[in-house]
Amino acid sequence: PNIEVRNMAISGSTSLVHLEVIERDLPEHDRDTLGLLVMTTGGNDLIHSYGQRPPREGAMYGATLEQARPWIEAFDKRLDRMLDLIDERFPGGCHVFLADIYDPSDGVGDPPSAGLPPWKDCMAILAAYNDIIHRAAEQRPNVYLVPMHAAFLGHGVHAAQFWHEHYRADDPHYWFGFNLEDPNLRGYDAIRRLFLNEMAEVLSGLDEAEEEEPQMNAEKR
Repeated sequence: PNIEVRNMAISGSTSLVHLEVIERDLPEHDRDTLGLLVMTTGGNDLIHSYGQRPPREGAMYGATLEQARPWIEAFDKRLDRMLDLIDERFPGGCHVFLADIYDPSDGVGDPPSAGLPPWKDCMAILAAYNDIIHRAAEQRPNVYLVPMHAAFLGHGVHAAQFWHEHYRADDPHYWFGFNLEDPNLRGYDAIRRLFLNEMAEVLSGLDEAEEEEPQMNAEKR
């Protein structure tokens, strides 16, 4: 009842595009509206253009950490701006469920295992992006981290290697699509569950708080 769904996702898009889309397409809602937003951003900034072109902002594959530092700083500011805009467009309040970025290499940092060119600083740059996402969730009370990175470890290119640090004996299946930036059907299902579980935990806590408030007010009287 009274639920409006708006899908603003664009396949293959980068965080630069995400900011443009939020600025242009996310309308301002009235104060009677509570916003629930699910969001992934930044992953395609890293993997594009798969080492086929020189690295640049929004397509950083192959960059050194030093080369990437200004792009990392720009992502930090861009994510901050996106979250500020979302808050502004929902004056009645909103909850943002923000996922971090998964690692198809299962923590190894060896793109050639997936048929891609070597990238020495890939893990350091991925960690820098995820640190920015984690800080956003820590610093903003209405932003909740969806731990996609941790959940996908053991489901990448080394998923079948039982000796690997992140081997998942209970579910040793591959969760990535052929292009690595997208998941396969198992991966999509895992992402769905991760978001729903976080939303259920957060929203059930809100319901409990609303139930307790009238009781506390009655006791004060």
